[in-house]
Amino acid sequence: MNEQSSGATTAHGGSAAAGPLDPIAEKVSACMQCGTCTGSCANAFAMDYTPRQLWRLVQLGEQDEIFRSTTFWMCSSCYYCTLRCPRGLPLTETIQALKRIAFARGTYRSKTSPVFYSTFVDNIRRYGRVREMDMMTRFFLRLKHPVAPLRFASLGVKLLRKGKISPQMPALFAKGKLDGLFRKVRELESES
Repeated sequence: MNEQSSGATTAHGGSAAAGPLDPIAEKVSACMQCGTCTGSCANAFAMDYTPRQLWRLVQLGEQDEIFRSTTFWMCSSCYYCTLRCPRGLPLTETIQALKRIAFARGTYRSKTSPVFYSTFVDNIRRYGRVREMDMMTRFFLRLKHPVAPLRFASLGVKLLRKGKISPQMPALFAKGKLDGLFRKVRELESES
């Protein structure tokens, strides 16, 4: 962890967060590094920084380390960390704010997760719900990685055999029907 970044020094001895991280740093400023969030996280094993380490990076204002990390992209928004945090911090909400900032700035190391989220939301907007076959087809096309679908081929075949996904293309949802909902979400996100 690089503790040398620009900005003023905080009470913790690190650098103050600047710009878009300010509201996020304020939300986790009361974090006492107990690690309950990490112990509660079902995906912590797959993260490059644990949630506890991520909050410390936020407190220190380490933007480069935070946005190089894949930690917040691995969050499945189960809210278990938020539920168990002894300080009652809005940790899942904070993770989602980090995702929004990274997506808006295009500052993320992994291309896969942002493309997956974007494709998922586009699929909801298009059909009103997730149509797995269409979503995964569009996801693989957007990845532009010809080998990526092969990693999921056996799972896809199993799901097809069990009737969990259909190879038929779904009918389009009423175009524009969810536009108002998505517009309101963008407004709320810009306020947070």
